[in-house]
Amino acid sequence: MKRRSYLKTVGAGVTALHMAPQVMMGSAQKKPYVRLGGPVFDPYDGPEAWVGYLKKRGYRAGYSPLEPGADEEHIRACEKSAREHDVVIAEVGAWSNPISSDPVEAEKAIEKCIAGLQLADQIGARCCVNISGSKNPDYWAGPHRDNMTQAVFDQVVETTRKIIDAVKPKRTFFALEAMPWSFPYSTDTYLKLFKAIDRSSFGVHIDPVNMITSPQDYFSSGKLIREMFAVLGPHIKSCHAKDITLREDNYIPQLDEVRPGLGSLDYGTFLRELAKLDDVPLMMEHLKTDEEYQLAADHIRSVGQTVQVDV
Repeated sequence: MKRRSYLKTVGAGVTALHMAPQVMMGSAQKKPYVRLGGPVFDPYDGPEAWVGYLKKRGYRAGYSPLEPGADEEHIRACEKSAREHDVVIAEVGAWSNPISSDPVEAEKAIEKCIAGLQLADQIGARCCVNISGSKNPDYWAGPHRDNMTQAVFDQVVETTRKIIDAVKPKRTFFALEAMPWSFPYSTDTYLKLFKAIDRSSFGVHIDPVNMITSPQDYFSSGKLIREMFAVLGPHIKSCHAKDITLREDNYIPQLDEVRPGLGSLDYGTFLRELAKLDDVPLMMEHLKTDEEYQLAADHIRSVGQTVQVDV
């Protein structure tokens, strides 16, 4: 059945997206929880070994273990193993630049997104995720003065529709991760993009760290997170877990990504808000070793204990 979104005003002028009522994990019947996940470092042979790695580390979510082009038998086997062991396949990454100024690169990126979305639909992942892209000629995900123009906004809408319409997914979503210098870069621009794309299979991917771009946001990350979830919550399909610091010995604001637990992101608010949604996974990323991921997971779980959210 086609989902029908409608707009509802929440509080003083904040516009939120709503669909059918969500399953609230905070009910008396079930303790609020969040599915934490991360990448697999050890080599594995087959879906049972992949799931075994995740379960050994206490993960209840994982990145897709297969790449686009995998045969149907392996896809079905991975989906079956995940389902039987209560592991959610959070996302298929399609990291590329669909709005590149190089038409050949842009077309290859769109094809990669289409293939990733097809795999996500086949394997039962919550979403296929990419960034919108960049006009930076030297770095596919870098800043550029044209990235936030109306012309690029329109191009992002067009390419996203093209990707979704080529696949017409039945059980997954295509999502764009926010970036500080590309659409969407804030809650408001995500809402604007969502409305403009106007596709029921377009979902939301949240990474709060990517949306903290000033000292004001940094020192009020809890407020920023609550706004994200109030406005975009029903359409959030997957989230990323990082942390952020603000350099204190410099007059020009300098924000740096760090391992969860080494920064100041309000993880208590993040986990509480995420636990209100219907089983949305939280995926750690960008760390170099399995040991670092375990330290990050330990921190997130300790915050979860403090705010009474099972992680």
